[in-house]
Amino acid sequence: MNNVTVKDHSVSGEEFQLVFDEVLEMYRTEPQPSLKKLPSYYQSEDYISHTDTKRNLFEKVYHWVRSYMLSKKMAIVTQYTKTDLKLVLDIGCGTGDFLKMAQEYKWNVSGVEPDDNARKIASEKTGIKIQDNNWLSEIDDHSFDAITMWHVLEHVPNLDEQIATLKRIVKPNGTIFIAVPNFKSHDAKHYKSKWAAYDVPRHLWHFSQKSIKGLFEKENLKVVKTLPMRFDAYYVSLLSEKHKTGKMNPVKAMYRGFVSNFKAITTSEYSSLIYVIKNN
Repeated sequence: MNNVTVKDHSVSGEEFQLVFDEVLEMYRTEPQPSLKKLPSYYQSEDYISHTDTKRNLFEKVYHWVRSYMLSKKMAIVTQYTKTDLKLVLDIGCGTGDFLKMAQEYKWNVSGVEPDDNARKIASEKTGIKIQDNNWLSEIDDHSFDAITMWHVLEHVPNLDEQIATLKRIVKPNGTIFIAVPNFKSHDAKHYKSKWAAYDVPRHLWHFSQKSIKGLFEKENLKVVKTLPMRFDAYYVSLLSEKHKTGKMNPVKAMYRGFVSNFKAITTSEYSSLIYVIKNN
């Protein structure tokens, strides 16, 4: 596949290259911002996962869908994690909504979040101390029954190191839950360089099903189930329409989201996917 030029529509207006890795079947964003500069690309009121704002209809719908999906995610975690202790770590926990839901299900929760403001909101919401990324290296081996990363893996600078850390801190027979966009979906192919889920340079990696399986197999972690996130096709199409035309065009976006989900019935290439990954 060819490399793709994509613009940062959210913050800087800069252009980046998506460089294709044929072996792993994934894209890498180039150039990747330095660790010092990377946080500046998140400094936008429109970066909705770091706030609880509901300024307009779009944000209200986003939060409604997020609330609905929280219960779905919790059901998935409960179904695929057999444990009495119920120890869960949410990496990139944002403003803490998933952790709050897990507490309601009587899970013992821990959270990691690099953004200062989001971390403060999450701490207030859950009543626990939310850690920054440095804490990951301090965690004892085999500490958690379940680890979740909901649309987070695409953001981490050191991908192989992150996966190795997941392997180290999850318990034997524990479960890792990874949700990421899928560039092989119909909506991605339709919008091409305007596909909002490329979200450069905040998204440093762009995964296919093959790449997720290959990356985790390196650490003897096995994908045992792949599940769709159907709402993402509509949400991403709304943002993609805005990138493409300057406005969201909800009717066109809803149609494109529907077509994407319909085509994925036979291809399994949904706009975003949840990977259930077992530690062998």
